[in-house]
Amino acid sequence: MPDRIGSRRHVTFPTGGPATGGEAHGYLALPPQGAGPGLVVIQEWWGLTPHIAAMTERFAAEGFVALAPDLYGGATTHDRAEAARLLDALPAERAARELGGAVDLLLEHPAVVGDAVGVVGFCMGGGFALVLAAQQGDRVAAVVPFYGLPRDPAFDYRGLTAHVLGHYAEHDRSIPVTAVDEAAIRIGEATDRRPEIHLYPAGHAFMNDENPGGNHDALQARTAWRRTLGFLWGHLG
Repeated sequence: MPDRIGSRRHVTFPTGGPATGGEAHGYLALPPQGAGPGLVVIQEWWGLTPHIAAMTERFAAEGFVALAPDLYGGATTHDRAEAARLLDALPAERAARELGGAVDLLLEHPAVVGDAVGVVGFCMGGGFALVLAAQQGDRVAAVVPFYGLPRDPAFDYRGLTAHVLGHYAEHDRSIPVTAVDEAAIRIGEATDRRPEIHLYPAGHAFMNDENPGGNHDALQARTAWRRTLGFLWGHLG
């Protein structure tokens, strides 16, 4: 059940349909005006950290009903080895069920306007965002991956009907520009969508101002944020 704290709710929602009895948790932020388009915000591999909660609040402040599913069940870290362990322990099928449940929650929520949602994901969540959009078809109208791609380079994008805006870093050692180019080509070949891709003179996770020793770049983050809001409102507003 929701625990309301101002405009914030910690929510529990079903996953995978009534036959499975699955349950997931998340962080829901409502816009000041009380209603708006639905937006799924998918965590980095660090978990649902204060940074992701703050991003969810920022989207809500801009008019979205924003939900960040907690894919690690409350666990968070800033240790790379622990983050890798948490990611490896997350079955792809369970992540898909929980993210699909997040889409269900938003589309059934009385504050959500429209019959499709947007999805934004960071790092690990960027890859999950593209996968979710392909799995959910026309229930996702816009998807914005930040420096993330599906773990399978040969992922089949044929179910994707959403408009795609990708933010990637020129100096990202984990996701080279060639991998971004290949993914964009695969999306274009598999769908009728030509993704809009932006490359930034920055390193991986340049939006994250919380991660110690990270690559946060305030200028590039502001540019990407402005583009993201314009893109989401253009396809969800």
